[in-house]
Amino acid sequence: MPLDPFFAERLRVHRRYLFDQALGSARARMRSLWPFGRGSVVPAAGQSAAGAPAPSAPRGKASALGPRARARARHRRAALAWDRTELSTVGTPGPEVRTSEHQIAVPGHPSVRVRIYHPPVVDDAPVPAVLSFFGGAFRIGGIDYPTTDAAYRRRAVDAGVAILAVDYALAPEHPYPTQVEQGYAALSWAVSHAGELGIDAERIGIAGTSAGANIAAAVTLCNRDRARLPLQLQVLEVPVVDLTGRRLDLRATRALGIPSLIALRELRSVARTYLPDPALAREPYASPLRASSHADLPPAVIFTAEYDPLRGDGDAYGAALREAGVDASVVRYQGVTHDTPIFTGALPAARRWHDDVVAALRRLHT
Repeated sequence: MPLDPFFAERLRVHRRYLFDQALGSARARMRSLWPFGRGSVVPAAGQSAAGAPAPSAPRGKASALGPRARARARHRRAALAWDRTELSTVGTPGPEVRTSEHQIAVPGHPSVRVRIYHPPVVDDAPVPAVLSFFGGAFRIGGIDYPTTDAAYRRRAVDAGVAILAVDYALAPEHPYPTQVEQGYAALSWAVSHAGELGIDAERIGIAGTSAGANIAAAVTLCNRDRARLPLQLQVLEVPVVDLTGRRLDLRATRALGIPSLIALRELRSVARTYLPDPALAREPYASPLRASSHADLPPAVIFTAEYDPLRGDGDAYGAALREAGVDASVVRYQGVTHDTPIFTGALPAARRWHDDVVAALRRLHT
């Protein structure tokens, strides 16, 4: 169906951004081929001038790494400011709920912060819980982003579940598999500390959006392969589950007037940011769709959008789960784009999306 009119101006801005990015990249390549002044070429993100991987640094200290790291810091600040504006203009503020903060040790990797959004309860009975991973192409975002925080608050209250929001480390400073190991450590911690957290260890689900859905699906596979903790549900929104790009549906971007080459360049840059070696895209914890088996995974509810090239990933993952005997459904929202869930203050489809996610999460009460 036609793109919802709500997205008209946003599409114009997004197209301009993608074309500007492609033009800047082309100019950089031309300069690198020019036989004079090669020393002034700016290295690619995550590389030194000699082409070797740049040293990593913790979030917030990227300025010590030079111009590329400073550019990443500026981009993240701009993304946070954009997100704040989105919540105030087209989003829905979250209700007041009790929250608690926890720092979880992760063997061999940086510790990870987990914020729990506790739903209102009438007694001290333990509540279902959902381990949740935010979106942001592995390189931006966080649990403090206003729209993310607001969504977790609304879902905790409306679904009556505790949301355990995992503030996983960002790439490229912290590449794969850091995020998967952080997620698995958070899941293990939640199960082992369920009693003191007020959650029911037998009614835990996992959820994620976009890149966060990739991590959620990978943690689910990791759990099956290791401890088989009692995960009961996975809710994956606009997931990217094959970082080789083989399931991308570029008909969605062509319908928006974005040439396939430009869209593919942008989507591949996401994988390059996350993976220290492109060959790692074939690993199942990087690309959950490529797992040799999807058997013995929890039931899944997958949400996709018509004008999103990742719709092919969501469709393929649902099919792979069903083929393995897993109860899985895929819902596609027509006339909308990848970031639809943000716009609950202005877009009916976004409000319906929220209601459907809440309905899926409420399955943990049964």
